[in-house]
Amino acid sequence: MQIMMKKLLIPIILVFFSLNAISQNKIEVFPKNLRFENQDLHLKGTGTRVKLWMDMYTLGLFVSDTKQDADLIVSGNETAIVRLSIISGLITAEKMDKAIRDGFKKSTQGRPEAIRSEIEDFLNVFKQGVEKKDVFQFSYQPDLGTIISKNGDKLASIKGLAFKQALWGIWLGKNPVDKKLKEELMK
Repeated sequence: MQIMMKKLLIPIILVFFSLNAISQNKIEVFPKNLRFENQDLHLKGTGTRVKLWMDMYTLGLFVSDTKQDADLIVSGNETAIVRLSIISGLITAEKMDKAIRDGFKKSTQGRPEAIRSEIEDFLNVFKQGVEKKDVFQFSYQPDLGTIISKNGDKLASIKGLAFKQALWGIWLGKNPVDKKLKEELMK
């Protein structure tokens, strides 16, 4: 009986500590409010991208007005942030490249040609490497475009509302890469 209890107790304890670590990471990476370029943004929602029953990354969406719907967030020319936290060691730069390309293809209804150069600039950020616990931030500001940072370091800036709309559309568009993730972001 004691051996059986130990066999049950150890996995339960491990699950508890894993969930606690994930919860702590979400609080640090996805605060309820943040300030960007003198503007207060609020966490609209967080969600996890699951592929083949495995958690890949967690995404957080920060906007000035949490009552906005997905269409308005994607199309809007307002300051907003998408924060992406890598939670799987299985994600590599190559896999991220493929996933992002597929996402842009869906987001642009198979017609990414108009922003091809911007997409390539964006993908170059991931060629520098992707590791578990990396946090990428995509910050859009109308005058500056989309600023891409990794672990707090600015890596690139991409001008244009069309690029922002396609990027946000990957997760929030009419044909998102993961419908459940979109629902979680819009809570």
